Amino acid sequence: MKELTTSSSRRHFLAFGAVAAGVVGLGAVGLVELVDHGVLPGQSILNDLDGACTVDVPPAHYGPVGDQVERTFFSRHRGRTVGYTLGLPANFRVGDDIPLVVFLHGFGQNHRTGVGAAPTPAQAIALRVNGNALPPFALVTVDGGPHYWHVFGDDDPMAMITDELIPRCQALGPGRSPGTIGVMGLSMGGYGAVLFAERRPDLFRATAALSPAIWTDFASSQGANEGAFVNAANFAAYDVVTHADALSHTPTFLASGFHDPFYPGAQALAARLPGSTPKEVIFANGCHGGDFYNAHAPAALAFLTNHLT
Repeated sequence: MKELTTSSSRRHFLAFGAVAAGVVGLGAVGLVELVDHGVLPGQSILNDLDGACTVDVPPAHYGPVGDQVERTFFSRHRGRTVGYTLGLPANFRVGDDIPLVVFLHGFGQNHRTGVGAAPTPAQAIALRVNGNALPPFALVTVDGGPHYWHVFGDDDPMAMITDELIPRCQALGPGRSPGTIGVMGLSMGGYGAVLFAERRPDLFRATAALSPAIWTDFASSQGANEGAFVNAANFAAYDVVTHADALSHTPTFLASGFHDPFYPGAQALAARLPGSTPKEVIFANGCHGGDFYNAHAPAALAFLTNHLT
């Protein structure tokens, strides 16, 4: 595990423009819900104003950008039509057997959500990380709804991905070979990325969680989002901290800001990661999503592709 710190000057003169920038990665709907329910309390605004959320985000550099497929399908597991976007590397040809990364969006977002500093999946694939091109891989985003990527009533976004979305991607080539599928997510999706890896270690070879929305108890989740878990038993069944032993053979990337309201949950997960798990854990200056996410998403992609090729 490595712990990083970032220092920067205080910027007391910044007002609500800085607040918005600090949480832009959440999406307007998710931000409003978190503020209304106290997950992003007044202290977060003070953090923005005094510089606690300030993160240096290097300019994004890209290589050649490949094609992108945007489609819809009716999901029997979600009981509705969902959209998805599949980004492909430059010079990709149908049938090329390359790794596949499934990206899980945050609360209030959808398949058109950007991936870190990259506004589209195709651009995320073309990112240069520390000046180097990532190995060829495909990245897919999909509409997962608001229920934290697990079964909630008749809505099952996890089965939608494993049984419906991934086979659609494999039909083109990405993710066909065993051990070449990874999962990555932001906020609610960061929690989901850990959950998927714990539930399906046979399918997901590696996982990356950025600013994961991890609660340490059921009561806290209910105070923030009543659509996250049905009851205490449901919380216990999908508690990624309690079930972290399932990651014993799954390379895991975890990043959270010191001033993220979910930082205690990320700490709890890091402490429970099995010693046998290849991992990279980053705790650094920053708040929830926003610039923290943009700054560390490239490293998450590099980690995943390292363990999928």
